[in-house]
Amino acid sequence: MNRILVAILIFTSFSSYSQGIAPVNKNASPEAKKLLSYLYSIYGKQILSGQHNYNESMDRFSDSVQAFTGKRPAVWGTDFIWNGTKDPGQRIVDESIKKHQEGYLITLMWHQGRPNDNPPYGWKESIQGKLSDAEWKQLITPGTELNKRWLVQIDQIAEHLKKLKEANVPVLWRPYHEMNGVWFWWGNKKGKDGVTKLWQLMYDRYTNYHKLNNLIWVWGANGPRDIPKDEAFAYKDFYPGHQYVDILGTDVYNADYEQKDYNELLSLADGRPIALTEVGELPKGEILDAQPKWAWFLVWSSWLWTHNTKQRVQEVYNRPATLTVDEVANK
Repeated sequence: MNRILVAILIFTSFSSYSQGIAPVNKNASPEAKKLLSYLYSIYGKQILSGQHNYNESMDRFSDSVQAFTGKRPAVWGTDFIWNGTKDPGQRIVDESIKKHQEGYLITLMWHQGRPNDNPPYGWKESIQGKLSDAEWKQLITPGTELNKRWLVQIDQIAEHLKKLKEANVPVLWRPYHEMNGVWFWWGNKKGKDGVTKLWQLMYDRYTNYHKLNNLIWVWGANGPRDIPKDEAFAYKDFYPGHQYVDILGTDVYNADYEQKDYNELLSLADGRPIALTEVGELPKGEILDAQPKWAWFLVWSSWLWTHNTKQRVQEVYNRPATLTVDEVANK
């Protein structure tokens, strides 16, 4: 009898894990559940190709991939950054719906302007600006003026994401990226009242208030590095917790694919998928062989041209394990 019970327990545990960990949002939409389940199904076996495009030219770099390889990336991404004269949100919504209908997986991010500024948000002045300790405390304290300004910002993006929810488009949502680095206003804020608190506040607002059940929550840090005044610190010091994150990722530039960093992220993920949420140089084949559990890579816009040879792009896209849009449509 004991042997039978043990066998049942082992089978149940294996079956549960093979289907993946459930979305952190218990009310996740069927489309979001299906997307996350698909990512678990390829975990450790295949990698999705991906390309970021600027929101003013949302096909430019994906078109370049096709020109180089004859193939199109499986993951399409862009950015809610508002540094021009007009909010780009509706254009992003329209393009995301179109891309979803064509079979692409959609990942969206946001270079958010500093909450005490007004749009358009200057890159150096606002997005890479600073908040004092007193301002940060206000930001994460409900009811303060700065917190109210932040709510206006994130609610505006929520309205765009709601349109995608209504269109049944699941989104790999990646806010406050590279938070372990020193270059953005939300960066290098450690501790329970640091950027993890801001992440948790957004998660609560989007999940429980706005009911954005189409979001898969992607926590995308930066590869750790010790370059003076350009540091990125250990992943674990900025992680908001498993109850707030579906997928863990990292941004890797200058071919800095350190095996120790991969192992650290894999350990922190504790069975959740990990991804190369931004890359400059595409990883060589031997890197992908040594680091087989990346769910996708996303080349950052013009770095496809400036930091990769046509041959490197072709080599990565021609790997049997690399999936393109034609291979994932309707998954």
